[in-house]
Amino acid sequence: MEWLTQAFDPAHISALFTQLQEEVRSPTFWVAVTKIIWINVLLSGDNALVIAMACRNLEPKQRLWGMVLGAGVAVLLRIVFTGIVATLMVLPWLKLIGGLALIYIAIKLVVPEEENGDDVHGASSIWSAVQIVAIADIVMSLDNVIAVAAAANGSVVLMIIGLAVSVPMIVAGAAIIMAVLDRFPLLIWAGAALLGWIAGEVIATDHGLEPILHSLVPVPNAFDRLLNSIGIHGSSIEIGMAALDAAIVLAIGWAWRRKRQRAAELEAQHAKA
Repeated sequence: MEWLTQAFDPAHISALFTQLQEEVRSPTFWVAVTKIIWINVLLSGDNALVIAMACRNLEPKQRLWGMVLGAGVAVLLRIVFTGIVATLMVLPWLKLIGGLALIYIAIKLVVPEEENGDDVHGASSIWSAVQIVAIADIVMSLDNVIAVAAAANGSVVLMIIGLAVSVPMIVAGAAIIMAVLDRFPLLIWAGAALLGWIAGEVIATDHGLEPILHSLVPVPNAFDRLLNSIGIHGSSIEIGMAALDAAIVLAIGWAWRRKRQRAAELEAQHAKA
């Protein structure tokens, strides 16, 4: 990919720093960084568990280094894969596919499956632990990659900063983060709605679907002019699709979660009988 070959070009690196200096002055930049960090915190609980399980047999000092190195490898791999996904999403209809995948990911976030980490073998050395962590992160992070690529909206600076901050934070504070999410489940629902919102924005800007949507809703319209007048960027189509998908995620997620709770209650009643 072109962006990857340019990553090691000194001129391109200098341009990234210049871009960073310009973007950090914008509130929009920090909103996007916060989105990426939040997405990774919500979607990476299983990854943190795998890291802990992989490093559990190491000596205390080696355990710390295994987690740090594993997180470092995870950051690099996610930046590469997120960049590839972001590059592919300029193709027609792929944003639609990615947006639909995000909707499913968001719904599954509020209807979590029971996971068992006993099948993750503890490593006997630092490098074997790093290898386990790296492979597991590749396999388990497709949802993160799609979500981060959508939230970054093609900005390499945002991807690097958001991933570099969030992945080590998850590893270092996995237990605390999971406890906070358990204590305040509203944060999970808010995160699911955020993913649904991002999915709607992605779908609305798909190069194949966008002309169809614009033929249905004249752009610009009075609502667009109102949004621009109060400093909100984006068309009424994007905002409408984002709000619709956020609502869909919350509605289906609630119904699915309720159905599973009722099934669990019935199973418990049968077990007692």
